[in-house]
Amino acid sequence: MTLCKRSTTCQPLAKLNLFLHITGRRADGYHLMQSVFMLIDWCDTLHVEHRADGRITREDLGEGPALPAEDLIVRAARALQAATGCQAGAHIGVVKRIPAQAGMGGGSSDAATTLLALNKLWNLRLSTAELQAIGVQLGADVPFFLCGTNAWVEGIGDIISPLETPYGLPSTTFLVVKPQAGLDTKTIFSHPDLKRNSDSATIASFAADHFGFGQNNLQTVAQALCPEVNHAIAWLSSKGLQGKMTGSGSAVFAQMPHAVNLSGADSKWQIKVCNNLQLHPLAGWASD
Repeated sequence: MTLCKRSTTCQPLAKLNLFLHITGRRADGYHLMQSVFMLIDWCDTLHVEHRADGRITREDLGEGPALPAEDLIVRAARALQAATGCQAGAHIGVVKRIPAQAGMGGGSSDAATTLLALNKLWNLRLSTAELQAIGVQLGADVPFFLCGTNAWVEGIGDIISPLETPYGLPSTTFLVVKPQAGLDTKTIFSHPDLKRNSDSATIASFAADHFGFGQNNLQTVAQALCPEVNHAIAWLSSKGLQGKMTGSGSAVFAQMPHAVNLSGADSKWQIKVCNNLQLHPLAGWASD
């Protein structure tokens, strides 16, 4: 990773939800939840260059489908300009690898990385909390990707507690499978069959079984809407692994304590062996 006055190259990371419990719903419709968000080394790449003319431009450098013109990267840059009155601009080249509609936070991670990179390039010196206040307007997961570490997340996603000793996550390997079909987050959360009354958990109970604790309350609805989620979990089970969906899906994952023969997987799935990370590579780019 390089950093200089006029350009920087950064790698936004994906996340996995080790569990996701819906504990209630507010009067305004927002769901209350508890989850652990864990960083993994499935990442995009952003090449961010300073522009003096104030314009925000984006270029798709990868081979995948083109991103929407007003994606979270562009929106994050413009939100930072609006919040600070900054007159500088940026050109952002994107290599997209984290799958969309996967529950892995790819768009939110790109937005958070854009805020961190431009905070540096534009010499704004905003704190993490100030960036999070901007980020939450872009998406509920953006503040997590700004905190720089794995975290216990509560409320509507706005209460973030870094997982520190003695509750930190052991380093390990995961097999992550993204079926071809995606899932829309709003459809999952608005479904009448969604379980919304899980009991509250504690960090201590989670830490007693980091990778086996709890469940994903969104998974049952997702499996009904997207049979490929079932197929991917069944394939992981055939390999001796206990699969679980991340976020609102459709990606699923399993801790990988042994080598796995990937034969028998659907050729249209994206499959990656990932390691979890203790710290985001951009941790410390904004002051506390």
